[in-house]
Amino acid sequence: MAKQKGSLDFKLMSWYFMLRDIFHPPKEILAESNVKNGMQVLDFGCGPGSYSLAAAEMVGDKGKVYALDINPMAVQRVQKVAEKRKLKNMEAILSDCATGLPDGSLDLVLLLDTFHELEKPQAVLAELHRVLKSDGVLSFNDHHLEKEGEIVSGVTGGGLFRLSNKGQRVYNFTKVG
Repeated sequence: MAKQKGSLDFKLMSWYFMLRDIFHPPKEILAESNVKNGMQVLDFGCGPGSYSLAAAEMVGDKGKVYALDINPMAVQRVQKVAEKRKLKNMEAILSDCATGLPDGSLDLVLLLDTFHELEKPQAVLAELHRVLKSDGVLSFNDHHLEKEGEIVSGVTGGGLFRLSNKGQRVYNFTKVG
């Protein structure tokens, strides 16, 4: 995935995301990703968990959200906040790529503001392709990638995904094959 951030970097990132979430609430982004009640969702590169926690509320008791990150501090924080909010439909995963989830088990994967940090983006995309259902969606944004062509080719270049629609803030991709 990406290099693990140190304690100070993680705290600064968490503070920045709290501010970001005031101006761009996670549920607005997740609405563009079509998060629905009952879905099985993976937030790949969850960081402090803004999207994971909001998604867990949106998928309800019949859904499940997996929050994956390379940083143990991120995983611990997500677990702690989920426990505090009594969100029993969340599971945190510490990993740099492999999810440990069954083939074709997810409705939606969130890859939000993470792609630019991936050391092996094609390996990650292959893993996300593997765990998505045949009609599953990869929802993507990354403000570090400025050009639409750079974003689309970064995800579709390996032949695993095709662009299905572009919203105001996210690009949604479907599986090829």
